[in-house]
Amino acid sequence: QVWLVESGGGLVQAGGSLKLSCTASGDTFSSYRMGWFRQAPGKKREFVATTNWNGVDKFYTNSVKGRFDVSRDNAKNTLDLQMNDLKPEDTAVYYCAYNAYSNAVSREESDFDYWGRGTQVTVSS
Repeated sequence: QVWLVESGGGLVQAGGSLKLSCTASGDTFSSYRMGWFRQAPGKKREFVATTNWNGVDKFYTNSVKGRFDVSRDNAKNTLDLQMNDLKPEDTAVYYCAYNAYSNAVSREESDFDYWGRGTQVTVSS
């Protein structure tokens, strides 16, 4: 069993910044994948960002490229998401996701088997 705790959400004006953090605990392994997803009201959950196993290679959905930065710390089992130049369309519940058995990069929800409870990000115009 793995537990994920997200923090850092909130209300911010357009153009502002927020940093989300996710910490994994429990039966964590040395080889795993972590990622960020989000779900806006009335929409399906979508992929936002992830990294490769050592955090060097980073992957983003097109709409956040150049504005968001994802970082991973294997020693602490954490995945952070620095969000800059936020836009109203970034408003969503942001979820951290984890797979304990593979560190291969994936953008698919089905490739993650543990999920956090989510943290709300609201961007006002």
